[in-house]
Amino acid sequence: MDAQPNSPEARDILYHLHAYTNARKHQETGPMIIEKGEGIYVEDSNGKRYIEAMAGLWSVGVGFSEQRLVDAAMRQMSKLPFYHNFGHKGHSPLIDLAEKLVKMAPVPMSKAFFTNSGSEANDTAMKMIWYRSNALGQPQRKKIISRKRGYHGVTIASASLTGLPNNQISFDLPIANVLHTSSPHYWREALPGESEEQFSTRLANELEQMILAEGPETIAAFFGEPVMGAGGVVVPPAGYWEKIQAVLNKYGILLVADEVICGFGRTGEMFGSQTFGMKPDIMVMSKQISSSYLPISALLINDRVFEPLADESNRIGTFGHGFTGGGHPVAAAVALENLNIIEERDLVSNAREVGAHMQKRLRELASHELVGEVRGIGLIAAVELVADKATKAPWGQPGALGGLANGLLQQNGVISRNMGDALAFCPPLIITKEQVDTLVDALKVSLDAAAAQVRG
Repeated sequence: MDAQPNSPEARDILYHLHAYTNARKHQETGPMIIEKGEGIYVEDSNGKRYIEAMAGLWSVGVGFSEQRLVDAAMRQMSKLPFYHNFGHKGHSPLIDLAEKLVKMAPVPMSKAFFTNSGSEANDTAMKMIWYRSNALGQPQRKKIISRKRGYHGVTIASASLTGLPNNQISFDLPIANVLHTSSPHYWREALPGESEEQFSTRLANELEQMILAEGPETIAAFFGEPVMGAGGVVVPPAGYWEKIQAVLNKYGILLVADEVICGFGRTGEMFGSQTFGMKPDIMVMSKQISSSYLPISALLINDRVFEPLADESNRIGTFGHGFTGGGHPVAAAVALENLNIIEERDLVSNAREVGAHMQKRLRELASHELVGEVRGIGLIAAVELVADKATKAPWGQPGALGGLANGLLQQNGVISRNMGDALAFCPPLIITKEQVDTLVDALKVSLDAAAAQVRG
């Protein structure tokens, strides 16, 4: 791009290494700079307005520029701008938030532990699980199973749990003792003639065979998102979580529900675990906990996890883990106010009702020549693009068609994200049916334009 010297675009290219970006390509194209946000919309530095159909990064539940969250931050900043929870210290926002989360949990939980991001929270969950195994006198029980295409973060440990190649190639990951079982994507992975129930049974049997091959006494936990997010918005098939949990229960293996994307209303229930009948021992949450106005994340652990951990900390003299900003008072105050807004405005019901409309409107595109599958639940969905519906083959290199359509959609005033050839949609929980219609209409125009290029 021909950025003017000393412009924000030129300075960004000079000084800023971006996340999830081709660094060489960025030197050529430069950034899209977002300057303002209001409701479901954001505005770039050229004054162009967009529907933010990804809620930022799956996360701005109550929308942009919510004054109540600004006020909550300012009140807390002026009263206690920082404190920590090391060495028996605490503060009111953190205690209030811990109590609220434990009481909100869909299954009995004992304690909340606070971190700053979903990655840190999953990293912490792994450390807690290893600590627990040692506390129980089971030092061999250290292996953890996650899934191909699952996403659990980018720290060394959490990126090892993540089942996406680009998070591991050239990072020397995954680390030892992390295993990956199959993705539950029925459309892509099912055998010819296999029903959803049969597919779920096969995946549960595959998991059990992995556990038996490794040795059940060596497997500590299974990590899973209720609905896979960054792996392509993969909704589990019929019977999947019921069958997976039966295997885990059979061998005494902990279940960790990664609710970072699904939590606080996204699936049309307060938690994705409720939507799919999951009964986790650990719940990991971030993103919509504060609508990402400030960084905060949390783990909820049940007594099955807490009691051995407490005993081991007593034996050693401390639980030697924590973060300077973990449970930061300003972030905790914002999270509390954010959760109050979600409850007061019944945004979970809005996600269910408007989400049903979004799913219906997106499925009207299933007959489009480029659409292979439309999938989703509540206010999270993906439209998978193909060049050939029968073979599910991509157009050129995998991801090329998704990138083309995503670029056209942005030109048409909607910010989405393509994960390979799947376009994701995860708008703020406040979106209306009329705004969904505008979004889907823009998508239809963009797909038609993409189809013309593909035919050309």
